[in-house]
Amino acid sequence: MPNLIFKNIYDMKNNRRDFIRKVAAAGASVAGLVVADNAMASVGNVVTGSQQKNKKAGKDDGKLRFGFIGTGSRCQEHINNVLAFDDTKIVAVCDIQQGPLERTLKHISQFNVPEPKKYTGGEREFEKMLNNEEFDCIIIASPWEWHAPMSVAAMKAGVPYVGVEVSAANTVEECWDLVNVSEATGSHLNIMENVCYRRDVMAALNMTRQGLFGELIHGGCGYEHDLRGVKFNDGKNYSYVEGGELRMGQTAFAEAQWRTQHSVRRNGDIYPTHGIGPVANCMDINHGNRFLALSAMATKSRGLHKFIVDKGGAGHPYAGTDFNLGDIVTTMIKCANGETIIVTHDTNLPRPYSLGFRIQGTNGLWMNDGEHVYVEGQSKPHTWDGSAEWFKKYDHKLWSSLEEKAKEAGHGGMDFVMMYDLIDAIRNKKPAPMDCYDAAAWSAISGLSEASIARGGALVDFPDFTRGQWIHRTPSFAL
Repeated sequence: MPNLIFKNIYDMKNNRRDFIRKVAAAGASVAGLVVADNAMASVGNVVTGSQQKNKKAGKDDGKLRFGFIGTGSRCQEHINNVLAFDDTKIVAVCDIQQGPLERTLKHISQFNVPEPKKYTGGEREFEKMLNNEEFDCIIIASPWEWHAPMSVAAMKAGVPYVGVEVSAANTVEECWDLVNVSEATGSHLNIMENVCYRRDVMAALNMTRQGLFGELIHGGCGYEHDLRGVKFNDGKNYSYVEGGELRMGQTAFAEAQWRTQHSVRRNGDIYPTHGIGPVANCMDINHGNRFLALSAMATKSRGLHKFIVDKGGAGHPYAGTDFNLGDIVTTMIKCANGETIIVTHDTNLPRPYSLGFRIQGTNGLWMNDGEHVYVEGQSKPHTWDGSAEWFKKYDHKLWSSLEEKAKEAGHGGMDFVMMYDLIDAIRNKKPAPMDCYDAAAWSAISGLSEASIARGGALVDFPDFTRGQWIHRTPSFAL
């Protein structure tokens, strides 16, 4: 049998308990999977905001006090951007796995700052950290199952700002948890959707707000990214490209410990926010507009099976695994103001990376693939313009002012711009740039698309997470 890049990683044809046992026996770390099994347990050991001393956060030296839960490579990217500001410090970090935790502490030591306290050892250790320390902001970069429970715990602990990686939730119930707890505690939940800060995306948003495309009619977006090498990875021999950057073995291996299981047990758009976030901002979702309903369909599942057979042969034990996730999931959304949006999830087939953006109105459109812009009356009739000149002219002020500082940051600089915007909100006690209603509306596409697919593509109503406030709320993102 050929040497496999994913040997000793997954045996997903059996039930999950047996799956975890077999992976452990093979020598692969399963801490992330064990955590995922228990992520939805109630968070009952964290004191609520009025009892928490976090309301005094930052008073000692005037610096904003950050904590991190989940210390993989994504955490280290956030740390780079937090420590780029003179008025910030890292108080504590938490992870169930010693390896990532120690690597992150070593990473922090390069900045010549005091070593933060470390919390590790048990899956509820983050609760101890929240109870023991004072924070202005907690950043959550854990496996998906823990995003909502940890966010809820941090808000209940009185942390003023909670930044959660994408997606913020996996189910509609979790989305409501985020909204309800944020409203009840007054804690600001911010979904860390970095693509909303991508330079071309912000320029297109600027053009939209200035009326270049006219009244918006339709949007397109998605997550179209070959992740086969991420879902099956041994941490040694495989790399992949994301956002134009090369991700090496250990990064992909860490994701494989928890991400692959979603392709086994779920069928829906399980990662919608990279695409929908920017389109939602252009269409003023939750700010004068909202999602009304969606319908989703999924293709058959063939790509991951073929990948296993191509690498390990038809006789490989994983070749019998049944993957529930369709290779391409297509979701259509209807908006209150009459627009439609098509969202595509495509991660199991060979393809170049794309988020497939399309912003189209009565006077023109932007299409990300091909870098096309057309503006009626300014473009040559029936002829595409390249987007570069348009985006140079309509560059968003955040980018024009932060370009030099952002150039060395992750994902082409958009990570830095995102962190700048969040820190500016914390300093000035402003609402989160992408708040609990955004986190809920964007993330709910996962659970709703799964429900629609299970019902043969049936139309599913979209909850109004703002409870009617959307009608009067004015746009607030990146003004």
